[in-house]
Amino acid sequence: MGIYLVSVAAREWFGEDEEEGGKGAVASALNEELRRRGLAPYESVPEAAGLVRGSGQSFEEKLVPAMDGFGALCRKHLAPGEAELLLSWSVLVPVSLDGEIRLPLESAYTDETVIAGAPEVLALAERLAAAIRLPVDATPEACDNLDLTMWFLEGPAEEAVAARPGPWGKDLDTAFYVALYLRAAQHSLRRGCPMTYS
Repeated sequence: MGIYLVSVAAREWFGEDEEEGGKGAVASALNEELRRRGLAPYESVPEAAGLVRGSGQSFEEKLVPAMDGFGALCRKHLAPGEAELLLSWSVLVPVSLDGEIRLPLESAYTDETVIAGAPEVLALAERLAAAIRLPVDATPEACDNLDLTMWFLEGPAEEAVAARPGPWGKDLDTAFYVALYLRAAQHSLRRGCPMTYS
């Protein structure tokens, strides 16, 4: 059990059966709001790809560490509205948005669905990565099957701290979340898929 951040494929995104994880109501409400804002609807969601570890075709990471340090980092380096955007979204889409979209639909862990644009989340995550000097080139890029989670929790991150010291190594829980949101936004944009918590 626990909370996971996962990519969403077309069948689930457009599916109407909530028991099966369908997000059809969210997809429809999002498109209505995009049209209201004069933007094109978001309809080109890729189909699910078979799990091939390291392929970067799917995304699944588990939110294990405590988030207190990450929240503090956001408050220190981001404006209040930016920190709220990064900390409060429940669905990430590969569409540029001039602010979050709040929908009166339940999400996995809240009474409403908060949608953020991956380009905006990526820009914020990149700023945080720069602030802690995260060695982005050393962290897993493909996150198909808890690759990032295991990298931080099972030793490789500690080995990387010895080789690449810096502020990031002083709080690996915080560094995990910086890397998580960075890789999630990159994945959403690369694959053109939504991301959500499950």
